[in-house]
Amino acid sequence: MQEILPGLWWWTTVHERWGIEIGSYWLEPERVLIDPRVPAEGLERFAAGGGPAAVLLTNRHHDRHSARFAERFGCPVMCHRDGLHEFDPGRRVEPFLPGDVLPGGVVAVEVDAICPDEVALHIPAHRAVGVADGLVRMPSDAPLGFVPDALMDDPARTKAGLVAAYARLLERDFDTLLMAHGHPIVGGARDALRRFVEERADEGSTA
Repeated sequence: MQEILPGLWWWTTVHERWGIEIGSYWLEPERVLIDPRVPAEGLERFAAGGGPAAVLLTNRHHDRHSARFAERFGCPVMCHRDGLHEFDPGRRVEPFLPGDVLPGGVVAVEVDAICPDEVALHIPAHRAVGVADGLVRMPSDAPLGFVPDALMDDPARTKAGLVAAYARLLERDFDTLLMAHGHPIVGGARDALRRFVEERADEGSTA
């Protein structure tokens, strides 16, 4: 695990099925996990200070190891309401909607385009934004990009929706971008996202 900002930790694990690095985050002062998988340090790394207060998912597909954290620490897992159908009815998964203020003062911001429950998570305390699958760095240190067209039901429409969503995200104050797929951008992230939006505006509307 690496502390990329004071109190904000990032780590990667390799997905057993896909063989790719997956990024997870721990807002330590706020006791909030984002899209977590269990790191090499194990669950006990999070036990100090009462353990996690909540697990936040940027979409339903990023459930990952959240059930392990919930079982160990008794914390709720929270996901966009439109993604709840994916979970076993016996699990404690709490819904939220775009605009809601979540534990840690995190604000859910609508993205939608790539799947109905896709959100960005604005984290004012750390001037950071967490994103899911609509925006990636593949390979991990590459420039910002879209996922491959093969992973989109309607690439032209999806890209247009993503460009519009990230253009709205630029209205928020942040300087760090937390990637679910790829290394985070620490410092200058808002400018990097602005360049991405400007460069992809035509692609998003016509691709």
